[in-house]
Amino acid sequence: MNYEEMNNNKVELTGTVVSAPEFSHEVFGEGFYECILSVKRLSEQCDEIPITISERLLAERPIEVGEKISIEGQFRSYNKIVDDKSKLMLTVFVRDIVDIDEEKNPNMIEITGYICKPPIYRTTPFKREICDVLLAVNRAYNKSDYIPCITWGRNARFIKSIDVGSKIVITGRIQSRIYQKAVGENEYVNKVAYEVSVNKINILEENNLSRQDEEQLYS
Repeated sequence: MNYEEMNNNKVELTGTVVSAPEFSHEVFGEGFYECILSVKRLSEQCDEIPITISERLLAERPIEVGEKISIEGQFRSYNKIVDDKSKLMLTVFVRDIVDIDEEKNPNMIEITGYICKPPIYRTTPFKREICDVLLAVNRAYNKSDYIPCITWGRNARFIKSIDVGSKIVITGRIQSRIYQKAVGENEYVNKVAYEVSVNKINILEENNLSRQDEEQLYS
């Protein structure tokens, strides 16, 4: 992994482990485990964020339910087949467990990537402006993570007209959000969505995708 790929997706979280690590998958003989980290907001509400950690790191630094930890890593995506459909899953891949610094923001993310779908702008019934953006963030071995982001107010107005293919830097926090999904007539189930709540946007390059690149993004 080169320097750019190491630094275009950076996450720092401090929170409480609320579920025991459970085996997820294996890559080249190395096992990976998933659990949930509860991270407090300023409002005292919590974001319940899934994290993925290797067995080697757990062997060096075991974690327990109820323990407060700080981690550094990357926000990653992968596709999982659910009910015969491909679903985008999101997790924080843990690179290191570090000492807790109570002075630092407990939930920080900075990602650099390309807008890969037209931004979706809307207003709430209370006239709050929102714009959803999907960002493709390059990773090693020609892979990309597809990270949903949500912007508000001035940032929403700013990003709604940025072209697909534009390279931008986003900073903010990872949030979890419960929503209801219809599964039948008058029947709903609660689902959890994960996204980056954006507080700052910088444009690095405007629409540097060729037509071929753009077709590949939508294929």
